[in-house]
Amino acid sequence: MPASTFQPASAYTRTAIGLHWLIAIALAGTFALGIYMPDLPLSPQKLKLYSWHKWAGVSIFLFVILRLVWRFGHRPPALPAGMPRWQVRLAEGTHHLLYLLMFAVPLSGWLMSSAKGFQTVWFGVLPLPDLLNKDKELGDALRQLHMLLNFSMAGLVLVHAAAAVKHHLIDRDDILARMLPFLAHSGAKK
Repeated sequence: MPASTFQPASAYTRTAIGLHWLIAIALAGTFALGIYMPDLPLSPQKLKLYSWHKWAGVSIFLFVILRLVWRFGHRPPALPAGMPRWQVRLAEGTHHLLYLLMFAVPLSGWLMSSAKGFQTVWFGVLPLPDLLNKDKELGDALRQLHMLLNFSMAGLVLVHAAAAVKHHLIDRDDILARMLPFLAHSGAKK
């Protein structure tokens, strides 16, 4: 039997929920580390933090691929029937942009690292190929792009979270409860 027969039509699978929160927490931590580390004085600790940041970026990239593969085989629950069309379009557009950014951010970091001449070695074991030749000016431009993409994603995540909270507290529907199942009966309409 398909997985959807074992869950309500308005619920995400446990795998989708787990990947959602794993990626969200990893993105928040990696973003915070990315804000913290550039102003540190050059030291072995700073180099270690940059390595961790890159490892996290590669790992997030792989988890996003896994999440997309899972999503292709498991349709997300439908949005509430009474939701205005503009909100449906905005929600769909936001999700598409978030997925695009979850690919673009680590890819821009990898490109930047390559252009700056610092190879990414995942967990200190698996060297990833440089995608570009060393080029300082390009590396600096890619750093700016990486920062812009990160702040764009952070802003979009805040909008996404605010919309979910608005649905829970004001619209009193199950949008937030679908990703936080313990809220299922506390705020949604019956």
